[in-house]
Amino acid sequence: MTAHGIKCTDFVLAATGAGLRPAPTEKPGLHGCATRAERRKLGEAVSIAKDVRGSDNTFRMPAADTVIVILAAGKGTRMRSDLAKVLHRAGGRPLLEHVIRASQPVKAAQVLAVVGHQAEEVGALAGSLGADTVKQQPQRGTGHALQVARRAMRKSAKLVIVVPGDAPLLRAETLTALLDTHRRGEAAATILSAELNDPTDYGRVVRDSEGRVQAVVEEKAATPEQRAIREVNSSIYCFTLEKLWPCLNALRPNNAHRELYLTDAIALLRQRNERVLAQVAPDASEILGCNTRANLADVDRIFRARKAAELMEAGVTIYLPETVVIDPEVSAGPDTVIDPCVQLLGKTRIGARCTIQTGSVLRDTRVDDDVIIGAHSTLDSSRVGNRAHVGPFARLRPGADIRAGAHIGNFVEVKNSVVHEGAKAGHLTYLGDASIGREANIGAGTITCNYDGVAKHETTIGNRVFIGSDSALVAPVRIGDGAYVAAGSTITENVPADALGVARGRQSNKPGWAAARRRMMARARRDEGRKKPKRRSKAVRRAKLKARRRAKRKSRKRTRR
Repeated sequence: MTAHGIKCTDFVLAATGAGLRPAPTEKPGLHGCATRAERRKLGEAVSIAKDVRGSDNTFRMPAADTVIVILAAGKGTRMRSDLAKVLHRAGGRPLLEHVIRASQPVKAAQVLAVVGHQAEEVGALAGSLGADTVKQQPQRGTGHALQVARRAMRKSAKLVIVVPGDAPLLRAETLTALLDTHRRGEAAATILSAELNDPTDYGRVVRDSEGRVQAVVEEKAATPEQRAIREVNSSIYCFTLEKLWPCLNALRPNNAHRELYLTDAIALLRQRNERVLAQVAPDASEILGCNTRANLADVDRIFRARKAAELMEAGVTIYLPETVVIDPEVSAGPDTVIDPCVQLLGKTRIGARCTIQTGSVLRDTRVDDDVIIGAHSTLDSSRVGNRAHVGPFARLRPGADIRAGAHIGNFVEVKNSVVHEGAKAGHLTYLGDASIGREANIGAGTITCNYDGVAKHETTIGNRVFIGSDSALVAPVRIGDGAYVAAGSTITENVPADALGVARGRQSNKPGWAAARRRMMARARRDEGRKKPKRRSKAVRRAKLKARRRAKRKSRKRTRR
């Protein structure tokens, strides 16, 4: 743990949070306390500090008496967006989804999202992930949000963990450790804090002269001296409800924004001599919120780095991982190579020993083993079988099924079609609503004309079929096994097996036509060169003659003078 940069950080934080102060002239420890009672209480603090570090013997109580409240009512004005802040995406998911997923492993009795701005959309997302919702209208601060949440909480709840909906990097392990620390310390409140080099936008943890937590002040209400504090509040707390409710009832909107701040409850608890603990997050990035677009980009970058590191640890080679975008549910097998500037999105699954070349984008696509995806290919909701080759510059649209050993070349588009084993479409081809048989060869420029302006129709191409270049297959149509289609044909009727389909105008050759044309063009050029320049019209000639005469008369007059 590096938040305070000293070896005994956990020990000191736990001790001060418990209301104890080590003797200033001795090294902090059990022997630095004057009385046996203090040594016993400080020993409890040491055990709390061990929980913060995540020791092997961490004691975890059941969470059946705990409710997790997620604050998701705000608009997020600094986002400059019509979309609610918690619906913005980072790391491949909405911010709120990350927070709910981190809350689920705690196994609390209830996960409750407080919604407000765009309540219907935010509530739909929360509900799809198993969370309950309650509406805060109007939004009058975080303290008011918890007062609203009280109406929807389970009656059996004794503890509440409060989490902002825009803290997507939070890990389930950190929430579990926070709850364990709160239980062990028998605290009224436990704050998750961290020290940041740039604490802008975060509430500051204010301590008294003995290092105890005194209050948490949000930045918009902080004094210049408080804004200089580097220890920040993550807005993630664990409260004992029987101690919290009286403090919430006592809150007053004594601030410029006339809001009730949950952070003011910390000060009230301290005024009532209740125990308040501060736990430093094991990774300061976990508390990062998303108040601006820049914050959103920073969080997304961290998610992408985490996922890339996870895949590399599993045996995947990623060149320039900082340029690669990989969503959280993507998987890839060992010895797969991912080139720079690749995007692997949604639930894409890649097998072993594959190569995904530069600039390719795969979304919700299954790629089996030993596959090559050429540069700048786009695959969406498709499947690629073993040893297949797709691209470069290929596009697989939803429903494309490329079977083992098939080849889809450059500038080929496949939509809702099955390309069976060993079939090839090498260049400039569109295959839509089609079935391409085994070992078939589709020539360059072939298209399946699947749409008649009203409905889509299917094209069936049999096994070992050869389709010549620049052919148009007008669906519905069937090409039998082993058949040939001559280049440039427009096929509107079925072609039987082993037959040749030809559908084009008959060629007519005219001997000597080209030579005669060249002679005619040469003669025309010679005649053009012999033509005399056209004479000017009489009116133009007269005008120029008059002008010359006037110029001569003027010249004579000047000479006489």
